[in-house]
Amino acid sequence: MIGQKFVCEFTVSEAIGQLIIWILLSIVTLGLALFVLPYYFLKGPLNRTYVVDRDGQKISKVSVEVGFADILGHALVWLLLTVVTFGLAYFVYWPAVIKRLLNAVELKPL
Repeated sequence: MIGQKFVCEFTVSEAIGQLIIWILLSIVTLGLALFVLPYYFLKGPLNRTYVVDRDGQKISKVSVEVGFADILGHALVWLLLTVVTFGLAYFVYWPAVIKRLLNAVELKPL
C-alpha cells in the first residue's frame, strides 16, 4: 500500500465534450438536467482514474457505478429542496452527490 497513488487520465477534450453535452441537455430540459449533471459530470473523471504503484504501473481501476433509478430518486428529493429553498439547496446537493459517488467507488484489479 505504501507508494500507491491515483492517476486520472480524463482529458481536456473529454471535459469539453461533456460540458457541451450538458449545456445542450440543460437547454432542452429547461434546466432539469442540472439535477442529474453532478452524477455524470463527476463520474467521468472518477471512472478514468487508476491506482498506480511506485513504479508507475497501473494496479487497479477506480469504478463508480450508480444506477439511474438511484440518481433520479436522489435528484428529485434535492429538486424539491432546491425549489423550497429558492435554489440554495443546490449548493449542498453537490457535496451530497460527491459523498454518494465516493461511497460507491470500487477498485477493480487490472
